[in-house]
Amino acid sequence: MLGNFVYSNPTKLYFGDDSLKYLNEELSKYGKNIQLVYGGGSIKKNGIYDEVVKILKENGKEIFEDAGVMPNPTVEKLYEGCKIAKENNIDLILAVGGGSCCDYAKAVSVSAHCEEDPWEKYYIRMENVDNKIIPVGCILTMVGTGSEMNGGSVITNHEKKLKIGRVFDDNVFPKFSILNPKYTFTLPKYQMVAGFYDIMNHITEQYFSNTDDCTSDYIMEGLMKSLINSSKIAVINPRDYEARSNIMWTATWALNTLVEKGKSTDWMVHMIGQSIGAYTDATHGMTLSAVSLPYYRYIMPYGLEKFKRFAINVWNVNPSGKSDEEIAKEGLMKMENWMKELGLVMNLRELGVTEDMLEGIAKGSFILNGGYKVLNHEEIVNILKESM
Repeated sequence: MLGNFVYSNPTKLYFGDDSLKYLNEELSKYGKNIQLVYGGGSIKKNGIYDEVVKILKENGKEIFEDAGVMPNPTVEKLYEGCKIAKENNIDLILAVGGGSCCDYAKAVSVSAHCEEDPWEKYYIRMENVDNKIIPVGCILTMVGTGSEMNGGSVITNHEKKLKIGRVFDDNVFPKFSILNPKYTFTLPKYQMVAGFYDIMNHITEQYFSNTDDCTSDYIMEGLMKSLINSSKIAVINPRDYEARSNIMWTATWALNTLVEKGKSTDWMVHMIGQSIGAYTDATHGMTLSAVSLPYYRYIMPYGLEKFKRFAINVWNVNPSGKSDEEIAKEGLMKMENWMKELGLVMNLRELGVTEDMLEGIAKGSFILNGGYKVLNHEEIVNILKESM
């Protein structure tokens, strides 16, 4: 039965190869001081930085740069960003980059005016935001996280060996996001395919729960089929605009809170993957690809009907003459073949995980109860061992 829910998403999207022009319209809504958030400098090499700065200056904005956002933003970087925001009375945080930049911008937006340690308040105690929130806008250069249209924000604390994702209310969602598929063309293949798998796993985390006839599942099956098709094209020709635009749009719908409505969700692959990231600083999408199949093969018997549906509706498995288990296993095998075709990491050793880390990674994996099987510590360790 479809559960009761309230749906709201306040983010305004501008999509297409001319979408940056709409930045002028959005900037008119905010004050003078802009905190420009970006990563390691790739936007300077590909020219996006110059385009954005030109528009900011034409609109009379004062730019306060906040560069060097790492793929897994740290709590130390968060404190640094808060200092910039508070000292310069920032009116808008503009994130130019991938999901990490968007996540980080949202973390700074709620933390800059926090009266206590925001890590403790918002990421450990998971309290509601009760202080001033600085508006955020995003210009996306990498797809995968869906952070451009949700309240998610993941921060890593290496000292505590914790990587924690927090989903804030819709008052923290980006006010606007600019999505130009061409901005994703120059992304290195490793990062590109990691993003593709992040999209897939966002969908499966929400798909592999509930067994009723839920509208969201039909939407997700379509999203997955589109992603599979376009990813195969993009991995051969990364500049195929149609493929990259379809993937960019799929990534947004995979995690803009729509398809989760009315059903429970799993998220255990993400919990395990984030814990791996806290130990290794590995690329997020690759931590997911390394543990997904061992996890899904373990929980498959507990949600066999949905895994069978996944095999038939997403992977076009012919069910004739096969048991439900055989059909489900064939679906996961086809998924594995697709993952290998993309060039994803399929085991944890490639990410630098060693046996002595497994207990700690399992301990740092938050156990959730929305999937088909609530795991215990020992089961997580065994899944990690299978992922090695």
